[in-house]
Amino acid sequence: MTPDDYCQQKTAQSGSSFYYSFLFLPPPRRRAITAFYAFCREVDDVVDECTDLDVARTKLAWWRTEVAALYEGKAKHPVALALTALLPEFNIEEARLYEIIDGMEMDLTQHRYADFSALQKYCYRVASVVGLVSAEIFGHSHPDTLKYAENLGMAFQLTNIIRDVGEDARRDRIYIPVDELARFNVTAADIMHARHSEAFVQLMQFQVERALNYYRDAMIFLPQQDRRSQRPGLVMAAIYRTLLEEIRADGMQVLNQRTSLTPLRKLWIAWRTWIKG
Repeated sequence: MTPDDYCQQKTAQSGSSFYYSFLFLPPPRRRAITAFYAFCREVDDVVDECTDLDVARTKLAWWRTEVAALYEGKAKHPVALALTALLPEFNIEEARLYEIIDGMEMDLTQHRYADFSALQKYCYRVASVVGLVSAEIFGHSHPDTLKYAENLGMAFQLTNIIRDVGEDARRDRIYIPVDELARFNVTAADIMHARHSEAFVQLMQFQVERALNYYRDAMIFLPQQDRRSQRPGLVMAAIYRTLLEEIRADGMQVLNQRTSLTPLRKLWIAWRTWIKG
């Protein structure tokens, strides 16, 4: 199996909506974003699959050394080897790969966030930085496109947090800020024990509106001249905003179920968005 084959398999197996945004890209950019996304999956899987904190830290430390090796031309892992071949053509900054690992490592020890400012730091590392690297791979000519990518990454992560409230709680993680729980009279115990209530619905409506504001801000920043090159991000935005609307229409039933779109619906949204440009 070649490094590119490994990355393709890793990306396809994830079942992520990101996969559908890559389908219509020209081969060089598709290879690059697939390899980069495979890297993100590898470090994320360390956190999600390792129950021993010391093992997880050791694996993330190994990935830091592998990133250093990647930029020295000495990589060993298939994902890093795939990225090595792409560095001359695409602007994938070393510091941003480390920052993504730093964000993943936060999940090992930080399971609560005092306020949105604290949550923003986490979201920036695990999602906005991913958006920034992706925007470089897709290609852009205007600096505001990076502001678009940063806001869009934040919107995606907030959508993930909303969708996964119940699933995260079962892992003893609550990403909704503590001060906002208090503002809407929802306790951590309510979340942990899946107590759906009118107060919880109002809390989640607040979370949805904030996510939608980030989608709106992202689109405001996207210059017309870069709209075509950034279509993969627009595909993802269309899929994720549809998911957000589904969650809202379903009455914020995220404590006991995980709302998702079918692969066929994702493909239809992706094709429709890509054609519109």
